[in-house]
Amino acid sequence: MIPIRDENPTRSRAWMTLLLILVNVGISLLQWLLPGSESERLLLTAALIPARLTGLLEVPGLPAPLTLLSSQFLHGGFLHLAGNMLFLWIFGNNVEDELGSLRFLVFYLACGTAAGLVHTMTGPGSGVPTVGASGAISGVLGAYAFLFPRARIHSLLFLFFYVTVIPLPALVWVAIWFAIQLINGLATQGVGSGVAWFAHVGGLVAGIVLLVLFRRRRPRPRAHPFSGTWNRW
Repeated sequence: MIPIRDENPTRSRAWMTLLLILVNVGISLLQWLLPGSESERLLLTAALIPARLTGLLEVPGLPAPLTLLSSQFLHGGFLHLAGNMLFLWIFGNNVEDELGSLRFLVFYLACGTAAGLVHTMTGPGSGVPTVGASGAISGVLGAYAFLFPRARIHSLLFLFFYVTVIPLPALVWVAIWFAIQLINGLATQGVGSGVAWFAHVGGLVAGIVLLVLFRRRRPRPRAHPFSGTWNRW
């Protein structure tokens, strides 16, 4: 299923979501436009390499812990970038609307960091560079499903040669997506598939857990002094 839009209007412009998309696109274009040797050097120094993070591999460049952040802004190709940015735009604007722009930024980076740590835990000796924003975006998906479980997600569904658009409640859509990530992760554990499935799983779980910390507290309703009814403001 490929999401194309949701039925969930926002109250304000999602400036931080847009900025994150622009930064991801800009850095990825720079990465791809560099000469081959320079692009490879950038990947080795800024990508997340689990064995480097666990101290089993030494690679010159950024301090290993910083690659948990820098790797979130690099991508392996156009389709990788386009898919991630589509997900970020559809789901990110509503989560930003709920959290506020600055909290959303910290939340996004924290989810991506948690996803990288889970990926490292499931393959601590791996020397394969890992890049992409999907771990952070998985956290956004988790928060979206928690905040707006009934919001409808319209998605392209491919059934062999038949293509249709189906609307699904966000909770159902994200549950299916999560199951796919978990099943693929378990099926390819120790084999390698080119996709950091457990980073997606860890990111989504982190998004739900971290939402408790980052969600803005709403004012409590208070009783009207004369009528005894409740005002919500």
